[in-house]
Amino acid sequence: MSIKILYEDNHIIAVEKPAGVLSQGDRSGQTSMFGLVKKYLKEKYKKPGNVFLGIVHRLDRPVSGILLFAKTSKGASRLSEQFRNKTIEKTYHALVVGKPPKNRGVLVNVIGKDEKLLKAKEYGDGKEAVLHYELVKSNGKYSLLKIQIQGGQFHQIRVQLSLAGMPIVGDVKYKGEAWSFGEAIALCATGISFIQATVDKRVDLSIAIPFELGDN
Repeated sequence: MSIKILYEDNHIIAVEKPAGVLSQGDRSGQTSMFGLVKKYLKEKYKKPGNVFLGIVHRLDRPVSGILLFAKTSKGASRLSEQFRNKTIEKTYHALVVGKPPKNRGVLVNVIGKDEKLLKAKEYGDGKEAVLHYELVKSNGKYSLLKIQIQGGQFHQIRVQLSLAGMPIVGDVKYKGEAWSFGEAIALCATGISFIQATVDKRVDLSIAIPFELGDN
């Protein structure tokens, strides 16, 4: 499986993750972006030993989009700091069932640690999750949303949209209807903005909305 490199410098590399591929390997031994990027770096730079690669964030397996990795410990430290300080800007697009009540809106929920669709008060250990959305287009039955989030809770976008009555197409785990694109759900990380590791220069990356998101 080949990988699409979107950006690379001495400390950071960004790739496009297809839906259905793991961000990081697990016990299944299945292909992961982490493994593919390590292989790419080893072959490109002809490294005889182990290759350093830091994973600083992840995308769910059924989600496609831009994924950042650190090639050095300095890169990992700088990116992790930006994620902690919420200075990295991430943009997503999602195809959802239904239409939001407004063209622009904010969803605020407190999400518990459990994967079930239960709200804050039912847990007591939840964290506030904030999601900003903008309606791109709609045919009444389905809507394409542009999304930015504050925080980064487990399955945050998937949970919040489902709680709002707008589940993501293909995301049957969170009440979305099934579709014909295999393991994928209609959610893509389409943009990311970050500061380079050694200089104060912002990098803005974006990819096209996948066909199945734009043309349903």
